[in-house]
Amino acid sequence: MNLASAIEYGVNGLQAGLLLFVISAGLTLSFGLMRVVNMAHGSFYMIGAFAGLTVAQRTGSFAAGLGVAVVSAALVGWLVEKTLFRRLYPRGPFAQMLVSFGLIFVFDELVRIIWGGEIRSLPRPSWLSHSYDFLGASLESYRLFLVAFAVAVSAALFLGLVRTPLGTAVRAAVDDREASELLGMRVTSVFSIVFLAGAGLAGAAGYVAIPIVNAFPGMGDEVLVSCLVVVVIGGLGSVLGSLLASLLIGYALTLGQVFVAGYAPAVMYAVLTAVLLLRPHGLLGKAEGT
Repeated sequence: MNLASAIEYGVNGLQAGLLLFVISAGLTLSFGLMRVVNMAHGSFYMIGAFAGLTVAQRTGSFAAGLGVAVVSAALVGWLVEKTLFRRLYPRGPFAQMLVSFGLIFVFDELVRIIWGGEIRSLPRPSWLSHSYDFLGASLESYRLFLVAFAVAVSAALFLGLVRTPLGTAVRAAVDDREASELLGMRVTSVFSIVFLAGAGLAGAAGYVAIPIVNAFPGMGDEVLVSCLVVVVIGGLGSVLGSLLASLLIGYALTLGQVFVAGYAPAVMYAVLTAVLLLRPHGLLGKAEGT
């Protein structure tokens, strides 16, 4: 591998990892806060992609498509949490997992009914359709945009968790939900906001990823597996751990596609196995009750 190739793979892995973090952040917080694994989280990624794509094609505005992607995915996430998950919290994780797993099929079929079953693409904006040469490497401006976009979203997320009252409430609830409730915090309301924001982030990531991966019914099913792996590797409820895990998986998938094409998922599972053997609770996770 020469220097130019190393730079290109490095940028591609960084882009894949950061974008994966944007998708999985909501799942990380919801799992850590309420111990709920929402198997339909990938559907928000898909809904945002198709809703944003429709608006972008009709208006010719990439930014308008992004705004609609965020709002539509967030609204669907809010409706799902309000109408279904609130009723399922007392029933335990098994019922929640079964219902959310069923939602995957519902959303996949709704997308097929509304948009059809064909693969759809979105041209890159004209101002992001060129490449830069750096030390012999050809860097696509759109991938650099995705890196900048994911960095900005990630920074906003971390600042929100550290510097805002809502962020303080989220961190407190993640650390000790029972104590937070005893102090008067409405943890269910906090979770609703987290659920809505996580769905919106997933929708945004789905939309901006279309020029690279295209949009198709069931696209969320594939990314869900990677998100679950990130949550497990990062550690229960750890946002920083989720970021580190996302970068690790992003580079693992990128290098896997280069050196063992067709077996990249196996590389991801190998990384998962290795991490859990060394750190059973994840990179920055804690054992329950500690």
